[in-house]
Amino acid sequence: MKTMMTRTFLAHRMSRLAIVAAITGTVSFAECARAKEPAAPTTPGLAAEAPADGPSVKVDGGYMVPYTEKIPGTDITFEMVPVPGGEFVMGSPPTEAERADDEGPQVRVKVEPFWIGKCEVTWGEYKSFMAMYDAFKKLQMLSANGAPDDGDAAADKKLRVVKMHAWNGKVEDEWKVDAVTAPTPLYDSTFTYSAGEEPNQPAVTITPFAAKQYTKWLSGITGNDYRLPSEAEWEYAARAGSTTAYSFGDDASQLQDYAWIEDNADFQTHPVGTKKPNAWGLCDMHGNAAEWTLDEYAPDAYAKLGADTVDAKTIVRSPTKVYPRVIRGGSWYEQAPAARSAARHKSEEREWKISDPNIPKSPWWYTEEAAMAVGMRVMRPLKPLSADEKKQVWEADVDDIREDVAARLREGRGALGMADETLPDAVQAAEELDKTSKP
Repeated sequence: MKTMMTRTFLAHRMSRLAIVAAITGTVSFAECARAKEPAAPTTPGLAAEAPADGPSVKVDGGYMVPYTEKIPGTDITFEMVPVPGGEFVMGSPPTEAERADDEGPQVRVKVEPFWIGKCEVTWGEYKSFMAMYDAFKKLQMLSANGAPDDGDAAADKKLRVVKMHAWNGKVEDEWKVDAVTAPTPLYDSTFTYSAGEEPNQPAVTITPFAAKQYTKWLSGITGNDYRLPSEAEWEYAARAGSTTAYSFGDDASQLQDYAWIEDNADFQTHPVGTKKPNAWGLCDMHGNAAEWTLDEYAPDAYAKLGADTVDAKTIVRSPTKVYPRVIRGGSWYEQAPAARSAARHKSEEREWKISDPNIPKSPWWYTEEAAMAVGMRVMRPLKPLSADEKKQVWEADVDDIREDVAARLREGRGALGMADETLPDAVQAAEELDKTSKP
């Protein structure tokens, strides 16, 4: 059944891609019909041979290598770094300085290879997603009102592309596959950006739902499956083979060479990648912005895993309530112990939205100072996500969040659109139609 659903979805998506290609003049409908199988694309981050320089990870069929992804429709790029598969001991030993009880007992975890962002998601990257609010609203307006009926065939083609991505007000089955809700405009941007808003500074005050929707949007428009790392994957990448308190050792006096923390950050975030990386080339795993993971927080999570080696894929604690969730890495807002590789932090909800005047409160943004230190980093698994995995890592995971998002959409305070590889074409078509419709 799952295989049939996957094939149906792929056929539906390929059909939509073919239609957009034909409408936009990239290829004819006849050529689309003749093409029984799409040409195999070059997979970013995979190479037939190991590069002469730089990191690589041997996998079946080739090598995982670093790559740079450009966000379609923008000039914004980000770097992804390969992480080898292996095993590590998660948590901290009882002898580690500043250790907390929730960091044990230690457990051995097996991890599959993956790519992870060299740096945290920046405002430059995240604002590309924020721009989708206005873009989705424009798609919906043009779809409902149409373009001027002046016999312009080109305008008619553009409108057809727009309608394929515009929300019709109904959440139907096919919308559940590719539909993304964009973050609403900020209630008070001066607060949100008070810790920094330069394009190369980490994006912060983002809720877990917003972070998951960002990875869904990014996956849709790039064709690569991005998501947040699990808590185990995050610590594995942060340690980079180390067993010490920090990736570089146990001496906290060296931390300022690797991290922006309370002692050196001057009450703000800093451009990503400006401190020393860990052994696997990852920057800001300690400090700058703390980072969301997929897991629900539980103080006794490790104790429940037992003494045997566990698989990172099977121990993800899918959230059953809005909070608390696991945050890792420490930040500019915290002192050195919080930046240790094993240090676990938990989110708040009511306390981080006290100043939000909305009813219901925003599913996308936090409004309090502590949240100005929380951002995210994306990862990409070697194996594409299954349909069930996509639902788990991209969608609202509890009813309260789903209901809040639905309420925003019903009231016209939310924006939803279809996020696939042709969305940038639709956004461009909408811009062009909007310009021609104005006197």
